[in-house]
Amino acid sequence: MSEEIERNGHDKRQRTPHETARPVMLAAVLSPYDQSLRGTARRDSDAKLEEAVGLARAIDLDVRVAQTVPLRQVTPATLIGKGVVERVKAAVEEQGIGLIVVDDRLTPVQQRNLEKAWNSKVIDRTGLILEIFGARAQTHEGRLQVELAALDYQRGRLVRSWTHLERQRGGFGFLGGPGESQIEIDRRLIGERIVRIKRDLEGVKRTRAVNRAGRKKARLPTVALVGYTNAGKSTLFNRLSGADVMAKNLLFATLDPTMRSIKLPSGRDCVLSDTVGFVSDLPTHLVAAFRATLEEVIEADLIVHVRDIAHPDSERQRADVEEVLMALGAIEEGGGTPMIEALNKTDALAPEQLAILQARAATGRERATQFPVSALTGESVDALLEAVEAHLNREAAAREISVPLSDGATLAWLYRHGDVRSRHDEGETARLTVALDAAAAAQFERRVATR
Repeated sequence: MSEEIERNGHDKRQRTPHETARPVMLAAVLSPYDQSLRGTARRDSDAKLEEAVGLARAIDLDVRVAQTVPLRQVTPATLIGKGVVERVKAAVEEQGIGLIVVDDRLTPVQQRNLEKAWNSKVIDRTGLILEIFGARAQTHEGRLQVELAALDYQRGRLVRSWTHLERQRGGFGFLGGPGESQIEIDRRLIGERIVRIKRDLEGVKRTRAVNRAGRKKARLPTVALVGYTNAGKSTLFNRLSGADVMAKNLLFATLDPTMRSIKLPSGRDCVLSDTVGFVSDLPTHLVAAFRATLEEVIEADLIVHVRDIAHPDSERQRADVEEVLMALGAIEEGGGTPMIEALNKTDALAPEQLAILQARAATGRERATQFPVSALTGESVDALLEAVEAHLNREAAAREISVPLSDGATLAWLYRHGDVRSRHDEGETARLTVALDAAAAAQFERRVATR
């Protein structure tokens, strides 16, 4: 066993408004990795452990022990070898740890055997992420989506107890705790609840479809921010929209989707959406449960992938996000929704690193798709916004239009629905060069015909 980190003292971070006080639980985090990996892949295992610890602390677990666990081969009964199980048992007993997080997927049998061996509660990566999502969800829609994923997860495991989401503390009860009303798990009850939730989410899906249709009718383009959790999406969202979405150095700080109207540099209106952050090995049934929310990404006119460029595992995170987007059908080989990258957190780079990044973004093959920014300081955010508008206007055809100065409504319409590239007033007439996409051009022709 390697890289053991002793964690003393409690996490002193300030609680968010939607979190309620609860007893602190001492925890251990184990991150198994393939021992045959070397070089860069080996460093990835250290980053994976660090992320797992961050996930545990996101729900106020007091992580006393964090270890990478080398796997020579998978042990069917416990995943990890017998010797490791014994050493972890000694550490658990010595420190009085009540919860062990195994940063991998455990079968129900493996989970039960480890709990017996360690005489402590054990959860895997999926259970930990669901617990975080359960604590973070604030809206009715968010609660429904997380509960659906949790029930789907529990149905295949038949764990000893099931706890409703709507109770004194957040989460789904994988960690246990006082003050929770518990009922015996029953497949029939879970199945009936899943059917009801899916029916409710169909209503959410229809509502979102109606809202999207309204935006398309008004010719409001939609830009979706996506990215790995804690990449700075919400900070960038707040910077661009003037919103006040919670943005903290905390994994999964934002769960419920938020949409705001913003002004592009030309003055044209645009809808900006901020959705849940992604993470490696995101449970497939969790992606499925959040499909109603993530459809905003699928239907967007442009995707802005916000990356933490200062993170040592930035390229791996990029691949993880793109894998989820491809699973959703938002992007695909040779097609799908256009996407650009906001290389965020440049303020955390050394000057020489920043210079190299800027040179590569300005001259390399990524020149038109990667834009270094700092959402925290606002550095180069204006350039990113200009790039967003340029991509939205890529399919628009420029045309010359003459409008009487007295027709203020039509002038305002052109500024609102098109990209006005030049304007010259002559006498009582305004002569404009305007880029309109196909739908806006057709709408303008109808408008002119009925004047």
